[in-house]
Amino acid sequence: MQDPNFLIDEKAESRVYIGNLDLRITEAALIKMFTPYGKILSEEFLWHTRGPKRGKPRGFAFIQFSTKEEAKLAKEKMHGRLACGRPLVVRLASEKYLDEAAQDSSTALGEAKKAGLTGSTLGQTSRSAKIAAIKNKLRALEEGGPSVKKQKQADGDSCKDSLDHSQDKG
Repeated sequence: MQDPNFLIDEKAESRVYIGNLDLRITEAALIKMFTPYGKILSEEFLWHTRGPKRGKPRGFAFIQFSTKEEAKLAKEKMHGRLACGRPLVVRLASEKYLDEAAQDSSTALGEAKKAGLTGSTLGQTSRSAKIAAIKNKLRALEEGGPSVKKQKQADGDSCKDSLDHSQDKG
């Protein structure tokens, strides 16, 4: 019988944490920045859910790639790159949680719950439900749904090209 933690670990290894995001970077811009490194299965852009910053970006996100090799490539190429004048912090999500767990395991679990990660990490959301959610999000982006209109208004003060290409390595 296969170890049930195997799938969780495999999934965490192909998931990247992106931090230090400028608040003007949109979900669409983030996806565009990371698409060259592999097939993106899902993206979680985190928003403040209460308080005076409700509805505003929290400055970090997660991207699930189809393989751990793609995730490692994205980490190698994007960590430290400037986006809207800020250096991106890109780590494998498993590294982030290992770091936090080493500091304070209860805090790490609390953060995961707040970010809504425990359900998806434990595979409680069905794959078809995730695919449907991604398709709906893409459709809304293409059709310019309400959330996109809000982002387009905010794009007036947005950086024109999110990624600073003067930093290109290689």
